[in-house]
Parts: sequence; structure tokens; C-alpha cells
Amino acid sequence: MGRGLREPDHSKELRTRHTGPTSSQRDRGAALYLAISGAFPAAVARRGGARRHPFTSLAPPTGAPLTRLAIKKRASGSDAGHPRPSRTGRGAWRPRSKAAERGARAGASSAAMEKARPLWDNPLQFVFACISYAVGLGNVWRFPYLCQMYGGGSFLVPYLIMLIVEGMPLLYLELAVGQRMRQGSIGAWRTISPYLSGVGVASVVVSFFLSMYYNVINAWGFWYLFHSFQDPLPWSVCPLNGNRTGYDEECEAASSTQYFWYRKTLNISPSIQENGVVQWEPALCLILAWLLVYLCILRGTESTGKVVYFTASLPYCVLFIYLIRGLTLHGATNGLAYMFTPKMEQLANPKAWINAATQIFFSLGLGFGSLIAFASYNEPSNNCQKHAIIVSLINSSTSIFASIVTFSIYGFKATFNYETCLNKVILLLTNSFDLEDGFVTASNLEQVKGYLASAYPSKYSEVFLQMKNCSLESELSTAVQGTGLAFIVYSEAIKNMEVSQLWSVLYFFMLLMLGMGSMLGNTAAILTPLTDSKVISSRLPKEAISGLLCLVSCAIGMVFTMESGNYWFDIFNDYAATLSLLLIVLVETLAVCYLYGLRRFESDLKAMTGRTLNWYWKIMWAGVSPLLIISLFVFYLSDYILSEALQYQAWDASQGQLVTKNYPPHALAVIGLLVASSIMCIPLVALGMFIMRRLRRADTASVA
Repeated sequence: MGRGLREPDHSKELRTRHTGPTSSQRDRGAALYLAISGAFPAAVARRGGARRHPFTSLAPPTGAPLTRLAIKKRASGSDAGHPRPSRTGRGAWRPRSKAAERGARAGASSAAMEKARPLWDNPLQFVFACISYAVGLGNVWRFPYLCQMYGGGSFLVPYLIMLIVEGMPLLYLELAVGQRMRQGSIGAWRTISPYLSGVGVASVVVSFFLSMYYNVINAWGFWYLFHSFQDPLPWSVCPLNGNRTGYDEECEAASSTQYFWYRKTLNISPSIQENGVVQWEPALCLILAWLLVYLCILRGTESTGKVVYFTASLPYCVLFIYLIRGLTLHGATNGLAYMFTPKMEQLANPKAWINAATQIFFSLGLGFGSLIAFASYNEPSNNCQKHAIIVSLINSSTSIFASIVTFSIYGFKATFNYETCLNKVILLLTNSFDLEDGFVTASNLEQVKGYLASAYPSKYSEVFLQMKNCSLESELSTAVQGTGLAFIVYSEAIKNMEVSQLWSVLYFFMLLMLGMGSMLGNTAAILTPLTDSKVISSRLPKEAISGLLCLVSCAIGMVFTMESGNYWFDIFNDYAATLSLLLIVLVETLAVCYLYGLRRFESDLKAMTGRTLNWYWKIMWAGVSPLLIISLFVFYLSDYILSEALQYQAWDASQGQLVTKNYPPHALAVIGLLVASSIMCIPLVALGMFIMRRLRRADTASVA
């Protein structure tokens, strides 16, 4: 469809010969000036035509209607708000030379072209960008876990309620702010009030933290994708030990998929205190992942607009293929029945509601500044309300759709493990009691066990210690989330499928597309404020800014490829954004409703889109959503405070399983720094702005 974004055409302006404005041109210019000042009073206020509000830099239009004489004076530049040419002597105006006039006009044209903001090719491209950003790995590996933990189908009740009272309103708020202010997160909140610049800075800091560790998931995706072309898959069997007399002890104690993840991929250390060295294979994959991100954001959103069509649509193609395959697998119905069978008692569990609200909040990517950045490239008349509803519904529908796929795979895996367990028990009984082959089956196993226990009690008691307790329910209820689901559970299911290499390639390709789509949004949240800054953009082109961001993030991200890197990854994933984002979005909502003014924001939206703000959005923004965010913030803060010690899961190679350990002091210091570095941006920037203004007033008073 051509370029991802389009620039306004200035060719006519450059070709037009300027011979001085006529009387009719001045009248038309005055009328246009008044029209702009009525629709966008902030633009007039910033040009000096209105006094700034002490708390907000967007001043409402003031003053009586202009007379025809005043219109002509303002159009001709004689108004007090528009400075005249400099004087020479006491009373005469010195006319500028033709060369000076041409230079001034050329400078004005170039300045107008610099300020011109690129636009999306069409609204569909903007929707695809939002979907690509919002629909990510959390839809695949977090939402199914929550369904599994909190009542299966009954979890959809709090989830859909939170979508209505939290997800859609806050998404619409961020899109509307970005489209109205037409700047990145820092500039948008600074425009509302200089004291709110820290909100945008905090969003950039959190997005930078996220970009540092999130791309490591894409590096792991590349690693598994490259190994998916081997036959057999390297995680399908355990390797031999050093003497080649048996299988590796760590692999036998765990499983082949766990061994490949913890030992071959991560080469994980026993604890976070043993850092080890950088693993060169994951490090090369991380460099490749950042190189791909750089190519996608090479020219900012101009190149991103082309990529989002693929990162947003291809995962759905793979999910649909997996759905067809999953429904045909043996035992898939067991998983689907487990998912859709509601456990209504979970509706009385407060954690079910809290996790539903948290999932909605983080799944949509609120507070990072990415949605504000994307919306800032919209046409002012774009219907962002419709797009907010579309994106939120598609995001939630994708979570449910991905859960159907995941639980069909769960059912296959659980049934396979359950039947394998039964076969081992049957083989043990057959060999121990010299029974005929085929005498013991899955259907009569319990009866045979009862008979053997009564007929041969002493021998059966010895054999009983070697038998495993096989339960399909326990297999289905084993809840796994995050990287454990993506790289262990799915890998274990894939290795048992026919043509496993094909399904492995498709799955990890889908993970890469989901991860890359989210990375494009994260980097846009950082790059847009940087490119909006005159200080930076005047010295560096977009390509250099994008390259520096990727280079710095990749260099810091090498920490996550060390032997202890997975432990640091969990720290960033758990603590870098949770409290910070809740506070950021809370301040955003309160600032729009009570500092900028809900009525004023409503009039801005009506002037932009021509649509009146519905009562539903007003109630959600002004009351329900802020109260819900405050409840979540208090819950997580109290959870951190009341917990006796922060703990993590460490890999024990001798046992072949995860063990719980306490974080050491230096890790706790990093956690505190991660939380404080973003949260403290809001009050510190506001305090700095207050001090600067007081100093300026003092200087002005001393000069006077």
C-alpha cells in the first residue's frame, strides 16, 4: 500500500510565488485563524494569544468576539499577540529587502515541513498496529493459565466485566489523548500540564525496561526455531551420559523437554548468586532479534506501518491451523471440557477478580505510551472510540481463541501422559505377578489391583511402592504459565505429534510474530518522544536514534544470556512494570478528568471527531476505572509488604526440578531500584518544574 505513513504535501507551498497578501487573502486568513482557535484553543494559547493557565498549558479560549476591524488587524499582524517587524529610528518601519523576504518565507516553509507530522496510510493500518502491539505472548501463555487456576469457564465472568469497566475505557482514554495532543507520551502530558511531564518520562522508562528483557523471549524463539528442523527434535529424547552407558542423570530426573530448556538453552546456574558467563548461542540469537527489530523500526513508524500487517495477521493463521490440528488430537475433548466446565465457587474468590483485572490491564498494554504514540499519527477526525472498542474486543477474543487451542493441546498432553502412566503400571503388574499379556487393561486395572492386593498382600505391598498414581484430573490441573508453558509444555506436546518438525516450526514462528509485534509497540513508545524532541531530532536522523536504542538495549540484554540470566529475567518481568504502570494510568486518568477537565476534554473530542462523548465513558473515567486501579495498586503493594521475603524458583540439577529460594540482598536492591526509578519520575519531574518556575518568577521580579 505504499509507505506506512504519509506526509502532507508541501509542493504547492514551495511552488507558489509570494507577492504579498491581498485584502481578501487577509480576510480569509483571519477567518481561518478564528476557526482554528475555536477548534484547537491550545494552538492559539501556545502562540501567545491567550494567557496560560497556572496548572495547565492549554488555556481555554477567552475574550469577547472580535469585530471586523479587530479581525483585519489580527490578520494583518498588527495585533499585540503577533510581533511586528523591528523598528529603525523613532517611528518609521524599515521595509525588509526582497532577499530577506524570500529567506523568511523559505524558513517558514521549512519550519512548517519539519513540524508536519506523518500520518497512517489509512485507519486500518492504525488498527493493525494496535492489534499487533496488544495481542502478544500474554494472550497465549497467561490467559489459559488463569482459566486453569480460577474455575475454567467461570473465569470468563470477571474477565468480561473487567473488560467493560476497565479495559475499553482506559484504552479509549489513551488513544484519545494521543490523537488530541498529536505527540508522544512526554509531549502529550507536558501539553496538558508541565507538571505531568514525569508521567511521560515514567512511561518511557518502563518501556525501556521492557524492551531490554522482552526481546530475550524472541531470542529463545529463534533458538527453538532453528532446532525445529532437526529429526528427531533435540528435546524429544534424553542425551547419553559421558560414558555412553545410559542417559544423562539430570535429564532422567526431569524430562527431555525440561533438560533441553534448562540445560541446553539456558545452561542455568544453581542460584542467582552464581552469574556464570555469557552463553554465546543465546547471545547470537539476541543480536539477531535486535537486528530484526531495527530493520522494522529503521525509519520510525514509517517502516513500522508496513510490518504490522504481517505481525498482526500471521499469528491468527497459525492459531487457526493449530486449532484444526488440536481438535483432531486424541484427548483434546478432555482439555476443552476442563476449560469450559465452570467452577462457580471461584466467583467468590477475590484473587480471581484481581487477576482478571490485571490480565485486562497488562494485555492491552496500558501505560507504556505505545498507544499514545500510535494514536498521535492519526488524522484528528479519526473515530478513535470505535477503534478502541474494536481493538479491546479483538484482544479479548484472541485470548479466548488461544485458550481453546491451548486446552486442546493440554488435553492431548494430559491424556498421553495419563495413558503412558497406566501402561507402565500394567507392565509392572504383568511382570511382577507373571500375568498373561493383555490380561490387565486400562478398563479392569482397578479390579485387578484389588484382587492382587487381597490374594498376594505381602508381594503387592512391595510392588505398590513402585507404582505411580495415575490421574487424568491431576494432569489437567497442573497449571503452568510463562516460559514454562511456551517452551516446555508446548514442546512436550509437539514432540508426540506426527510430523513434529512442521508443528514446531509453525509454533515458534507464531511466537516470534507475537513477540515482534509487541516489540514494535514498545520501541515506538520510546522513539516517538525522542523524535518529537527538537534537541535530539535536530542532531540525529531517525535511523541513528533507532540504531542507538537497539544497540544499548542489546548490550544491556546480554545480562539475560548469562547462566543466571533467567533469574534476572524473572525479576524484570515481575517487578519492572507492575506497580509503575498502575500508578501511571491512575495519574493519567485523574489528570484528564480533574486537572485538564472532563468537560473540556469532551469538547475537544467533539471538535475533533464531531461526536458527543457518551455517559458510559464519563462514568468510567471519572469514577469506576480510577477506583479499580487504586484497588489493584493497594493489593499489589500490600502483597509485597506483607510477604516475609521475596522468593524465586531455582533449578536443582540433582533433583531435576525447581526449588524455592530467597532473593539475596543485591537482588532485592535491584528490585527496589526498578520500582523506584520509574515511579519517582512523576514527583521528581513535577518538583523540578515547580522549582524552575519559581526561579524564573524570582528572576523576572528582580529585573522588574
